[in-house]
Amino acid sequence: MQWLRWLLFPFTILYTLIIWVRNKLYDLKVFPSQTFPVKTIVVGNLAVGGAGKSPLTQKLIKYFSNKYRVATLSRGYGRKTKGFRLVEVEDRVENVGDEPLQFKKNFPNITIAVDENRTEGIEILQKDHDLIILDDAFQHRKVTPKCSILLFEYSSILNPIFLLPTGNYRDTFNQTKRADIVLITKCPDEIPAMEKNKIESKIKSYNKTTTIYYSKIGYKELIPLSENATGIKGLPKNVLLVTGIANPQPLAEYLRINAVKKEHLKFPDHHNFDEFDYKVINARFEKLNADGDCILLTTEKDAQRLLLNRLEGIPVYYIPIDIIIEDEDQFFQELETSILR
Repeated sequence: MQWLRWLLFPFTILYTLIIWVRNKLYDLKVFPSQTFPVKTIVVGNLAVGGAGKSPLTQKLIKYFSNKYRVATLSRGYGRKTKGFRLVEVEDRVENVGDEPLQFKKNFPNITIAVDENRTEGIEILQKDHDLIILDDAFQHRKVTPKCSILLFEYSSILNPIFLLPTGNYRDTFNQTKRADIVLITKCPDEIPAMEKNKIESKIKSYNKTTTIYYSKIGYKELIPLSENATGIKGLPKNVLLVTGIANPQPLAEYLRINAVKKEHLKFPDHHNFDEFDYKVINARFEKLNADGDCILLTTEKDAQRLLLNRLEGIPVYYIPIDIIIEDEDQFFQELETSILR
């Protein structure tokens, strides 16, 4: 409830002060930040989740894996293990986190690692790799990367900025000054010139030298997960959407436009589904599937956490997404120049 978040505004003031002091101590080099000889790219955002870091990280892996020995390093959010760990295709979410497991399944020949201490993780990985992509590490200031890519969602970039718990930001907006590249994600097909001017003015007021790019989501063909899910083109008449991601709104809107009937069961980001959740999902699906033409659709990240044997014969699919960057050739050319400097 939004009113409850405003009741917590005194804690937002305190949290903002703590974050401001922390950043200032790094700026003044009171807190050390380490650089490494290996090429490093940080992908991150200032808000809590939902900006599109995972599809961008996968796009970077795909592009650079033909040129360098690539590794990715994540914290492994939600895992129950600690320290450095290499991710295997057959790993479990509770051991490595959902996003690293997703990366490994999509790129089985690439090194995917997790470590809450990015500095120690880089020290281990740099011996055998030329490029390390640090997923969700913009706030991890113990490391100074060769290039930082900062993501903002188009739908929220112009909104007022409030830190947690009142708002959704975990860092102050002035930290945009540390970004080498800013990527505005989940944009509509056409962006009014006035909107672009407002966005770029807001960012340039803190970072005059950064390059700003725009991107949108590209939805791909559905991928069957369960044994009774067959290859289909497009969307069926009825869809039960099950998500546990920070911002499922773009996908929900895509289904609203393309599916005749859609219900959405929305769970928190990185949600671990329990027995009650599966009972709710099964009951909702049975009701929606009255005419026998319904599927359960989820995201690729949620597909790592859903247990298919709890879904009682439901045809389950996930929808992969791509991030389509405007001026993509220029984006990668600038990125390569940054990591080689």
